[in-house]
Amino acid sequence: MRVAVGMSGGVDSSVAALLMKEKGYEVIGVTLRFHTAEECGVEIPKGVCCSPEDVRDAALVSQRLGIPHLTFDWEKIFREKVVEPFVRDYSSGKTPNPCALCNREVKTGYFARYLKMVADIDKLATGHYAKIENNPRTGRVVKRARDRSRDQSYFLALVRKEDLDLLEFPLGELTKEEVRNIARRHRLEVADKRDSQEVCFLMGKSPGEFVSQLVGPQEGPIKHVSGAVLGRHRGIFNYTVGQRRGLGISYPRPLYVLHLDPETNTVVVGEEEFLYTDTVLTGEINLHVPMNLWRSVTAQIRYRQKPVPVESVERTPSGFRVKLKEKVRGVAPGQIIAFYEGDTLLGGAVIEGSEGKKGL
Repeated sequence: MRVAVGMSGGVDSSVAALLMKEKGYEVIGVTLRFHTAEECGVEIPKGVCCSPEDVRDAALVSQRLGIPHLTFDWEKIFREKVVEPFVRDYSSGKTPNPCALCNREVKTGYFARYLKMVADIDKLATGHYAKIENNPRTGRVVKRARDRSRDQSYFLALVRKEDLDLLEFPLGELTKEEVRNIARRHRLEVADKRDSQEVCFLMGKSPGEFVSQLVGPQEGPIKHVSGAVLGRHRGIFNYTVGQRRGLGISYPRPLYVLHLDPETNTVVVGEEEFLYTDTVLTGEINLHVPMNLWRSVTAQIRYRQKPVPVESVERTPSGFRVKLKEKVRGVAPGQIIAFYEGDTLLGGAVIEGSEGKKGL
């Protein structure tokens, strides 16, 4: 079987390539180049995922493993599929998850289909901390990794069901320390390389700084839920729902960002009680498991958030209304909601809004 391994130049994808080779597969290392100095107009900081430094590291590891290595220049695809939607969403008051979108549209699901078509690759393996298993009732499903502190199944919620047949996640049963130890034993150059923690294309900037650099400042009012104007902002893209610090206003009680209104260019703030809701509105749900097979369902609103039991999922004219058995804090349009049954990922959707106290 011919297996391509998506190699980002980090320890996780490098060990994924090693493990697939040890299983006896014909392995090819493949790297997507998203950033060049010419593309970005700046020197790319070290530690930024998919940087030229990472491409070099992926090539070095491939050489040590004795496997071919190919690099694909996908700056244009990445910009059109990930960066530009990110800028549009932030500019319209949403809080998008670019990693989940990238897994669907670029480096995981789409890339697997592309390699199958142009190179007759049987599988694409990646360094995600997640499992993928065959279920007799539903076919291939994604499951949480054994290392719960590293589990990345949440970021795979938007990957198309049909793409799961082409994917493998060799690190699903390993902890991070076990992965590093494997790399050290095999003297891989990246064994102790620092993990990338930032969204790769932000280049060390905050989302607001990145978007502002492209669209410029867009001043507007900061209003309390009562309607009182408390101050001015320089662009709604500098704020996220639930934010407390950095508002630049004074008030007798702590205030939080409750809502970002792109039509009036207004940041709405209020007391913490307004942040909680038990009803989430979504667009279409990307299903890994048919909804008629859902039983004891939980929903995860953020990557690090504890899953919450789901009471019901009802069809609406534009998507779905998800009723939770507990209230959650700070639901923001653009976020991903991932649905689970136990450790199995059932699917996911983009959040459109919520029901509850909103104020203005």
